[in-house]
Formats: sequence, structure tokens, C-alpha cells
Amino acid sequence: MSCAIIGLSRCAYYYQPKLPDDSVIMSVLNAITDKHLRWGFPKCFHRIRKLGYKWNHKRVYRVYCELKLNLRVKRKHRIPPRSPERLSVPNKQGECWSMDFMSDSSRNQRRFRTFNVIDDFNREALGIDIAVSLPAGRITRYLDKLAEYHGYPLKIRVDNGTEFTGNTFTNWAKSHGITIDYIQPGSSYQNGYIKQFNRWYRTEVLDLYLFNNLEQAR
Repeated sequence: MSCAIIGLSRCAYYYQPKLPDDSVIMSVLNAITDKHLRWGFPKCFHRIRKLGYKWNHKRVYRVYCELKLNLRVKRKHRIPPRSPERLSVPNKQGECWSMDFMSDSSRNQRRFRTFNVIDDFNREALGIDIAVSLPAGRITRYLDKLAEYHGYPLKIRVDNGTEFTGNTFTNWAKSHGITIDYIQPGSSYQNGYIKQFNRWYRTEVLDLYLFNNLEQAR
């Protein structure tokens, strides 16, 4: 009677939607995010498609949100307009290396530094040295070790840190015929290749793991 008064079909009133079974989607998403903790939805959905599943992206995103897998988005700060100079791309390996430092701490709160070296031609990570202290003497010895396998580069792109501007480093570079390309102070975008590597190294390694000691970090 009530349905007739308001003009609603009894079938529509008693209809219960049949919710799809999302258990398989949940298990696949959990497996992917357990292995890649810093992957957002686009990468997860791309991996799902590569695995052969044909689920609609809206359905997968709904389950992704229900599992609370969303990563917090870091808003970009407004920066003044600028016209950065494009980084030159080397024509071959060994033409230019970029290097920079990063820092982190072990489980016992002991700080350590990492010295990252990449080849600008193919962005290959040539090596990462890890120690509590990384003075210029240790840096040059590590670069000599890398050169035994890769050869010495024609140019090195670095910032203006004291490790790179002191006599130890500059004399070492001069003795091997290496040109030092110093970026302008406060212009980290001029060393963009190594900065991009540092960002992924931070999110995919340093921020994901707790190291008990220095040897484990190495």
C-alpha cells in the first residue's frame, strides 16, 4: 500500500544490489604494495594490467581507497619564476659523472653519509660509498676504485661543498685530466641527474629500511 501511494515499485523497494567480490583485487593490491611501498595508484594499476587482469580502473581505485593505500601527496611550494638552463646530455659513457652526498641514521641513531656517483649518459649508478665521515681523501680513493672498472670521466659535475673545492679533490682531478663543472650556489637544478637519483634512493631505500649498523647499510 505504501509503495502504491508514493508510486514506487515493490521490486525496486526490496531490491538489494549484488556487490562484486573484490577479494582477488585486494590480495593483488596488497601483494604489490607490500613489495613496492612507495608506489601510488597509477603504478599499481599499470602493474595489475601487466599481470593480465582486466579490471576497470575505477573499480580498482575504489578498492585501493577502501584499503587506505593512498599515499600522502606533498604539495609543491610556490617558487619564483626562473629560466633554468637545460642539462647537457653526454654523447657517450664516461663523458660526465655527477656526484652528491646524502645522510641518514641507523637504528641506534648513529648518523652516516652516502656518496652517490652516477654516469650522466645513461643515469647508471656507478657506486655508493657509505661511511660516518666522507672527507676528500676518501672520496678520491673511492673514485679511483670506480675508475679501475669504468675508466676516468672527462668531466665531473658537483656542487660547491668543501669536499669538492679543496686542494685534495681539485689536485686529484687535475692529475687525471678531469674538468670540474661546479654548479652555481643555490641552483641544485643544474645538477638535476644526481638530484633525481637521490630522490628515488631516498624513497625506495633509505626511507623504507631500518639499518642496525653501518655494515648492514653498506
